[in-house]
Amino acid sequence: MKESKISLGAGIGLLAGIIIGSATDNVGLWIPLGLCFGAGIGTVLEKKTK
Repeated sequence: MKESKISLGAGIGLLAGIIIGSATDNVGLWIPLGLCFGAGIGTVLEKKTK
């Protein structure tokens, strides 16, 4: 089964959002931002491989 680059990017973005959010004491802002940035990076990576 092939893993999507978008889901991988969103997962990495979620981790980054949690880490940055806990460091800045603003988790509610950084979790959605991390997901958005991660999904965007995953989309770019997926388009590059095709």
